[in-house]
Amino acid sequence: MSKSVLVDITRCIGCRSCMVSCKSWNDLPAKPSEFSNNWDSPGKLSADAWTNVSSYVLEEGDQLKWRFVKRQCMHCNEPACESACFTHSFVKTKEGAVIYKPTELNQDYCVGCRYCMIACPFDVPGFQWDKAFPYVQKCRFCYDRTQEEGLDPACVTACLTGALTYGERDEMLALAQDRMSKDPRYIKHVYGEKEYGGTSWLYISDVPFDQLGFKTNVFNRPVTERAIPSLTWDVLKWTPYIFVGWGALLTAMRAYTKRRAEVHNEEEMYAPVDPKE
Repeated sequence: MSKSVLVDITRCIGCRSCMVSCKSWNDLPAKPSEFSNNWDSPGKLSADAWTNVSSYVLEEGDQLKWRFVKRQCMHCNEPACESACFTHSFVKTKEGAVIYKPTELNQDYCVGCRYCMIACPFDVPGFQWDKAFPYVQKCRFCYDRTQEEGLDPACVTACLTGALTYGERDEMLALAQDRMSKDPRYIKHVYGEKEYGGTSWLYISDVPFDQLGFKTNVFNRPVTERAIPSLTWDVLKWTPYIFVGWGALLTAMRAYTKRRAEVHNEEEMYAPVDPKE
């Protein structure tokens, strides 16, 4: 069954234990960062930072409300990165994780095209720009830890406040609905349940998601509930017909111009000769 993590934003205190545990378990290098007048450190996912916690200060009447949001690969049900990768270096497992074959299965097919980075609607994959032989890196959903060790993901284990809960996706959705029904503070929406076809990471919050940096609109339209690969298929499915039709059109034009030239030459050949010439 597909696994999932429910993130309860109301319970996150921004301690960043998840970030530390992620780097520790995956042997990711620590890099110095500069103070940027906010609590984001680092402020963006990268090849060496697979999870980060962003902070938001919101005004509520005459009070200020702090909210912290953990971000990582969303592990889409139908990943755009997997669909875009023509070497099949990304694969969606039945357990829910989207893994990268070169680092997870030692099957190095990646050519570094970075199509996955362009395709991802959440801007997650990071490229090792400083490496001679770079890989694309992102959260692996602790696939080795959960499958080989039988443990929860490192970030879930490290969470002190219960903001992260790991389990079957159906169970996490039921837990989210239960919390929302019992506490009126929550926004009546589970982010990730349907966005882009659904994801393995689910979020509930007492603050509208668009105020917390989540993609809720694209070009002034609500985020689609269809998976990205299904959207591209609506266009790509016409490709064979376009090639065949275009080829037929060019062939017809070639035949027409050739026949027109032949007729012109025949008319000149059999044209009557002017005796004065």
